[in-house]
Amino acid sequence: MRGGERCLEVLCELFPEAPVFTLLHVPGSVTPVIENRRIVTSFVQRLPRAAARYRYYLPAFPLAISRFDLSGYDLVVSMSHCVAKGVRVAPRALHVCYCFSPMRYVWDLYDDYFGPGRGPAARVFVPPLAAALRRWDRRTAGVHRFVAISRHIADRIRRAYDRPADVIPPPVDVQRFEIADTADDYYLVVGALVPYKRIDLAVGAATRLRRRLVVVGTGPEEARLRALAGPTVTFLGWRPDAEVAGLYARCRALLFPAVEDFGIAPLEAAAAGRPTIALARGGALETMVGLGTPDRAPTAVFFSEQSVDALVEAMARFESAADQFDGKALRARAEAFDRPVFKQRLRDYIGARWHEFHASPAC
Repeated sequence: MRGGERCLEVLCELFPEAPVFTLLHVPGSVTPVIENRRIVTSFVQRLPRAAARYRYYLPAFPLAISRFDLSGYDLVVSMSHCVAKGVRVAPRALHVCYCFSPMRYVWDLYDDYFGPGRGPAARVFVPPLAAALRRWDRRTAGVHRFVAISRHIADRIRRAYDRPADVIPPPVDVQRFEIADTADDYYLVVGALVPYKRIDLAVGAATRLRRRLVVVGTGPEEARLRALAGPTVTFLGWRPDAEVAGLYARCRALLFPAVEDFGIAPLEAAAAGRPTIALARGGALETMVGLGTPDRAPTAVFFSEQSVDALVEAMARFESAADQFDGKALRARAEAFDRPVFKQRLRDYIGARWHEFHASPAC
């Protein structure tokens, strides 16, 4: 239940009778709101060890998404960070794409996934595969309306597809979090252990400063990160929501070194009354208020480049100004992105686009 799944949960509440079409489903991995409906999977579901090794089947994803039969539906809402927006819809159906990002591993973050340091097989086979996926991705960008999760992603949609996008920020379930009376002495990272998250910077900074760091998450980078980590860094894997909420509430601050599409984690930390030390790029600039911003309560300390040195310096600035962060002001910032706000905005948007679509002469 990461950010995308929490958006899907809200969509399921808005359309309680609608089926969910997905490339792959691991039973029990999402909440009952999603599980307790008709879930239609693709042939990827039947491939060997697909639940654990689905990334290896990326070349098959475009074919898999194209095989769904949606001819009986007059409204399709795709939630897409890879190929979902390429689904085929009926000629008179409205297709709204809520886009988490264009396929990041073949566009902006190609080098993070497949750049220097990757094996010889990746150097030979990945470039032509990525080029083919980019051509497919552009060709299937014919949805009626794109909705981006941030202005950062709206700009990425414009560059990748030459299409405009409206913006509706994703939800933070503020009620999951509480403000603790006191904080412990550890920093926190929460997220998938994948290359673009740059968790190596957090591990490197904490190790250099000998600060405690707790890492919540799993992913293909885990072995490399463990090898980089000093004795002050602890890896917890994935933890239940309630435990993660407690970790947020008691941490000194969240470390957030990625160029994120939006970034739910800083807002979750804010809902628990804790600030973030964030890279000054991507979605964090749209949700966080930097230390020193005139007439606004700060929610973050920003640093300007993805390096251990820059993060170390930002942690030092935070530690010298920690008393400037107010838990109630942090939570108030998170409440601007609360789940009911997202639900109402998404309901209103889809309703408005539906009426526009059916009022047009072409329909």
